[in-house]
Amino acid sequence: MKFQLDAYASLNTLLHRWEPRCKIIALMALIFAFSFVSDLRLLPAMIVVTTILFAASRLPFSFLLHRLRLPVYFLLIMAVFLPLFSGETVLVQAGPVAVKEEGCLQLLVITVRFFCILTVGIILFGTTPFLNTIKALRSLGLPFVLADMTFFSYRYLYEIGDDLKTMERAMKLRGFKGRNLGAMKTLASLAGTILVRSYEQSDRVYKAMSLRGYGQPACFRDEVKVNSRDWIGLLIVILVAAAFVGFEIVLYSPGG
Repeated sequence: MKFQLDAYASLNTLLHRWEPRCKIIALMALIFAFSFVSDLRLLPAMIVVTTILFAASRLPFSFLLHRLRLPVYFLLIMAVFLPLFSGETVLVQAGPVAVKEEGCLQLLVITVRFFCILTVGIILFGTTPFLNTIKALRSLGLPFVLADMTFFSYRYLYEIGDDLKTMERAMKLRGFKGRNLGAMKTLASLAGTILVRSYEQSDRVYKAMSLRGYGQPACFRDEVKVNSRDWIGLLIVILVAAAFVGFEIVLYSPGG
């Protein structure tokens, strides 16, 4: 079983060598700072910071594009509605359809924040083995139940995906086209089968783990010590995040 999210976690860069706990705190602070930004003047700085981090991670650009493929569909929905229904200043009008300036500016801010936040998140999880990320979260205080649920959910999503591909291939070999209303019943049966199989598998896994003593929280032992380089990286990123929040407050205030 290959995990796609941390496929390049074995690279040797500063971000890959950064202690996971420091990395989580720093990049999550940066993500929250990006989500706080709404002033257009800060968008170029967000793009520059995100580009520097992505270049430092040395993750393939195709890896980033593949991760962004599905979330982009949600952005496309906003791209259709915001310019048409948000604001009052008309930029372009064709009959009853009018493109508003305020909606376009809001869409620009949302788009930049969207890509910057997702890119930083992909850098966070793409430069650390997922198990190490879970251990770091556990060390930072995440309850062991939530940590285990996160890991198992991530692990078995790929198992469910493999089962779904196998079943779809079998249906195509039996002549399934999926181009008529009668196909809805078959697709509903497919979805039900996937849910039943997922439940049965989770039940088997839980019983097997219970027989092996699962149920007691394991103590986290520091496998990697935090050195001065990790603290410096944490401090720099925290200062950058604080700068974004500070400039946003100053620019948003009257006269900013």
